[in-house]
Amino acid sequence: MLISGCAGALYRNPETTSANGIESSVSQQKKIYAVRNVNIIPMTIENNVLENATILIENGKIASINKAVPEDVDIIEGKGKWLIPGLIDMHVHNMADIDFSSSHPTKGVNLFTDDQDFMLLYIANGVTTAFELEGRVEHFGQRNAIARGSVIGPRIALAYLVDGGDSGNVANTPSDGRQTVRIAKAQGYEFIKVYSHLNIETYKAIIDEANKQEMKVIGHIPNIFKGRTKEAFVPHFDMVAHAEEFSSQTDIYTYKEAQRLAKMAKDNGTWVTPNLSNLVKVAEQARSLDGILHSPNFKYVHPLMQSKWITSNQYNRGTNVERIAYFDKLVDFHVTLVKAFIEADVPMVAGTDAGTSGIIWGFSLHDELELLVEAGLTPEQALASASRLPATWLEIGDKIGTVEVGKYADLILLDANPLDNISNTRKISGVFVNGRWVSKEKIDVMLADLAAKNNLNKDRYDWAKRREYEQR
Repeated sequence: MLISGCAGALYRNPETTSANGIESSVSQQKKIYAVRNVNIIPMTIENNVLENATILIENGKIASINKAVPEDVDIIEGKGKWLIPGLIDMHVHNMADIDFSSSHPTKGVNLFTDDQDFMLLYIANGVTTAFELEGRVEHFGQRNAIARGSVIGPRIALAYLVDGGDSGNVANTPSDGRQTVRIAKAQGYEFIKVYSHLNIETYKAIIDEANKQEMKVIGHIPNIFKGRTKEAFVPHFDMVAHAEEFSSQTDIYTYKEAQRLAKMAKDNGTWVTPNLSNLVKVAEQARSLDGILHSPNFKYVHPLMQSKWITSNQYNRGTNVERIAYFDKLVDFHVTLVKAFIEADVPMVAGTDAGTSGIIWGFSLHDELELLVEAGLTPEQALASASRLPATWLEIGDKIGTVEVGKYADLILLDANPLDNISNTRKISGVFVNGRWVSKEKIDVMLADLAAKNNLNKDRYDWAKRREYEQR
């Protein structure tokens, strides 16, 4: 299987340009940028907006705000614009090189992906940090390429998924659960994700061992807790990955029931990623695939994923009126849950489950923010859920999440105020990624090139034939 491109790109000088024509991290971080006359929304707790400010970016960090600007800097005019922290998506599943076919001792993957093509979807949308909740060794490779500067992409946190059963990263006894956590720690993962089929004893052992290894735990509420949900909220179960985990624990979809579930999270100090966009997209696909086919952003999705979402869509296959009604009921109850979380003061962060059918990386985070506001958060609270709060939970709040001197320059320049209307997060004039400036003009060119490349290659990818691609 081939992907169109120039072989010469393999030999580019890392001191000058990356494969997409954007200056490399080496050359960019030698530059000093000043954004002047800009309105800064710092997203600190106080969040006092700085009007007509000047911010200096040097060596990939915020060097100063409203201080003298040295000569020979690159000036970016910010008049009438708004500067916010880069956005954080707290629930993603990233494409990476993968093997769908049978194995042998020297065999590599049979599907290679272009990391820059993929990471562009995040950068085009101002998503400068992503939390991968099903980490594989290939994701470490992606993260290293970004750190090296050969790919412009978000910071990536990695969680190791552990489930019960007989496939994947499996643990069916407490001792196996503890050993799995220790292995994940040794391999370099920072977080543990618990999943739906764990038994009670193993689930608790995993969480206890993760705490001993200083690894936070995020994930599902295992199915076995239905009818005894409160028992799942043990110390150090740090975050629930979906509102759906609460709805799957009950058959009662009332506000009183939502309050009861929210209290469990609050009492345990457990945060929540509501992930409203997940079920909204699922319900849409249960009705029809037209939403995917006619999405203006579908053309940016890798052709293999385009094929999968259309030809092997689990939500649309065999759909019926009852399934649609059930999904609609869940969508409504998840909004009710968010209202209960707000009332109970349960910390919430924005996540999308990007990579699930119909949920497009990067673009979907703006959908999530709008849904959170519709559910009752203020625009400021929604922005906090995708900036300061996730940085705090990830324990990198000293590095990102707010616009403050000394922090990494992960920033979005917007054409309109998102505090007035959360949809204004889509009006991107440019993005700083670890101090590297990517203008809207450059983003538009890169997206157009990606769409053309995907269209050229779309007939080469068929989800049903994914195991037949060339093996080496």
